[in-house]
Amino acid sequence: MTYTNPEEMDAVEISQPGGPEVLKLVKRPVPEAAPGEILIKVVSAGLNGADLSQRKGAYPMPPGVTDIPGLEVAGSVVALGQGVQNIAIGDAVCALIAGGGYAEYASAPREQCMPIPFGVELKDAGGLPETFCTVWTNLFERGALAAGETALIQGGTSGIGCAAIQMAKAFGAKVLATARTDEKCSAMTRLGADRAINYSTENFLEVCRDFTDGRGVDVILDIVGGPYIPMELELLAFGGRLVFVNLKAGRIVEADFGHIHAKHLTITGSRLRPRSIEEKGNICRQLETRVWPYFADGTIKPETYRIFPLAEAAEAHRLMERSDHIGKIILAP
Repeated sequence: MTYTNPEEMDAVEISQPGGPEVLKLVKRPVPEAAPGEILIKVVSAGLNGADLSQRKGAYPMPPGVTDIPGLEVAGSVVALGQGVQNIAIGDAVCALIAGGGYAEYASAPREQCMPIPFGVELKDAGGLPETFCTVWTNLFERGALAAGETALIQGGTSGIGCAAIQMAKAFGAKVLATARTDEKCSAMTRLGADRAINYSTENFLEVCRDFTDGRGVDVILDIVGGPYIPMELELLAFGGRLVFVNLKAGRIVEADFGHIHAKHLTITGSRLRPRSIEEKGNICRQLETRVWPYFADGTIKPETYRIFPLAEAAEAHRLMERSDHIGKIILAP
């Protein structure tokens, strides 16, 4: 089945590796829905840290994937590839994609498409798939966070951080989270953090120890790395888990691995991009059944900071690089 779509679309390409100014609005052919895929008319597309790395030339697309950036979208189904079932033209969906989100149309494997959570608008839903899939697989699958445990979310007002705080609280954990301003700390408290830590004025290691009466935290979700790593190993409780989503502040550090040995710690991390369609589809099904219901009663809400038109993708990247935002930045074709 197909739907009559235009031959060309607006899209944002990376003209060459560099700063935000290399993002250019261009005309590209509308992609086709290959077997097993759907074609989505995009209403919103979320920005992610990987997009900035790709723009700089540090995170290239896998072979065969479009060079157009963008890892998550929401919109309406306008074409179905051969063999696609249980979805219809006109359905509203959000999708995890390997690339191509910065455009008016994007194709996605059927397995990586999800219904829009109840009560969420399409303009916000484009910021959910990559973010929530990342948090689910890292905080709950690899980090094994359980009800009654204590989690520390580093970078609590990033898109990842805002989702992680809400998800951890929804599943019964105690949550500490870090940010660099009082405004951001207030936002983390609003999202459910039991203790917001302003790392500009407070030592997160000391605050977390006081909060846990010296026991330490069970799981740390880290998007920073670098100099935080030695302190995180010291902070973890017996049997604790340190999970890396990003290492923006550095990948190589000197740390005391005696903590790992003595406290039976687990150090892990993951990326979504290298995973198979089947693996990503399994994560999406977990979100549908385990996380999406929390949107219905408002336990979890999308946290959209600002929406930019495609033509202002460069300004959206500048905002993300300044880290002045709270939650997700969205592009809207």
